[in-house]
Amino acid sequence: MKITSKNISVREIINGYSDESEFGGSIVGYGGKLNIRPEYQREFVYKKDRQIAVIETILDGCPLNNMYWAKSEDGTYELVDGQQRTTSVCLFVVENAFSVNVDGKTKYFHSFSKEDQEKILNYEFEVKIIEGTNDEKLKWFHKINIAGMELTAQELRNSVYTGQWLSEAKKFFSKSNCPAKKITNSYWGLKEGWNRQKALEHALSYVADRDGCTIEDYMSKHQYDDNADDLINFFKTVMEWVKKVFPFTYKEMLNINEYTWYNLYKQHHMKTFDVNDINDEIRKLLDDDDVDKKTGIWEYVLDHNEYHLNIRKFSESIKNKVYRKQGGKCAICGEYHPIEKMEADHIIPWSKGGSTIEENCQMLCKSCNRSKGVK
Repeated sequence: MKITSKNISVREIINGYSDESEFGGSIVGYGGKLNIRPEYQREFVYKKDRQIAVIETILDGCPLNNMYWAKSEDGTYELVDGQQRTTSVCLFVVENAFSVNVDGKTKYFHSFSKEDQEKILNYEFEVKIIEGTNDEKLKWFHKINIAGMELTAQELRNSVYTGQWLSEAKKFFSKSNCPAKKITNSYWGLKEGWNRQKALEHALSYVADRDGCTIEDYMSKHQYDDNADDLINFFKTVMEWVKKVFPFTYKEMLNINEYTWYNLYKQHHMKTFDVNDINDEIRKLLDDDDVDKKTGIWEYVLDHNEYHLNIRKFSESIKNKVYRKQGGKCAICGEYHPIEKMEADHIIPWSKGGSTIEENCQMLCKSCNRSKGVK
C-alpha cells in the first residue's frame, strides 16, 4: 500500500463544491473529484461551536489534524477521515451557513476583508493520500483513529468495498426508515442504532455464514454487482421464517441478539412447529419466576435445552438450611460430606414442574448429582 502526503488548500477543496445529499446525491469538492461523504461515513455531527472552532483555528494559522483521502482507480478520492472539518469549511466559505466572532464583531465569510478571505482560502490541510488494494486499505483503516470517533467494523468494511452493490444494500438496511427496519420491528432491538451500519452487518453475517465465508469475502465477491438482491432476499427469507414461527411478539424479544434469530432459522427451518403450542409455552415461561434468562425462551421452545434459560439456583440460605436438616449426609448415598462437596438439586425437576423452593431442594454429593439425571 502507498501513502503520500499532499498540502491542499481550502480554495482547492471548495472548488466545485456541491451538496445534493438532500436529494439522495453526493457531497463533492476538489473540482468534483472528492467524495466528501462516502457511503460508509456517518451524517454531519459537528455542533456549531466545533464548526466555529475549525474556522478560528484557520484564522489563527494553526494546524488542524491530518486528513485521509483514499484514491480510487479512476483518479477520484473518498474522504476517509476529515469529513467534519471539510464540511465545516464548505458551510462557512461557500454557503455562509454560520458566522464567527472576530474582535467582538460577528462576521460571515462574505463580510471579511479581501485580505482575510484570501488568508482563509490559502490555508492548507495536510492530506494523506492512500492507494492500495482493498485488503491493504481495510487493514490500514483498522489502525487509524477517526478524529476520536472510531469507525465501526462495518463502516470500515464499507470504506473499502464501495460501489453500486453497497449503495443498494445501504438503501435497504441503513436508512432511518429503511425496509429492514420495518421488517424487523418487534424482533430486533438494535441497541447500536440504525445509523452505524449494524443492521447491514447483521444481515451480512447471515449470508456469509450461509456461504461459509467471512463478511469481507462476501462483500469482495459482490462489490461490483449491480444490485444487492442476494443479500436482501436471504435476509427476507430468514425473517419471514422467524415471523411465521413466532407471530406473537413480546417486549422481551427486543433484547434477543440479532444473530440468534438467524441461528434459530439455521437449526430449525426444515422442521414443522405448532405455532399456538409454542406461544402457549412462551407465555408460561415468561411468567415463570425460575426462568432467569427470559431472552433464552425463544431458543428453548424449539430445542428444550435448559441451558438457554439459566434456571434460578437455590439460594445459599436454602442450601445451608437443607444441609443441616439432612445432617450433612447426601440424600441418595447417605454418606457424610462437607457442604462445599455437595450440590443443591431439584427433587422434582424444573422441567417437570418443580420450583426452586426449600421444599423441593435436596443436597447431594457431586457424584450422586452427576449420575442422578432427570427421572
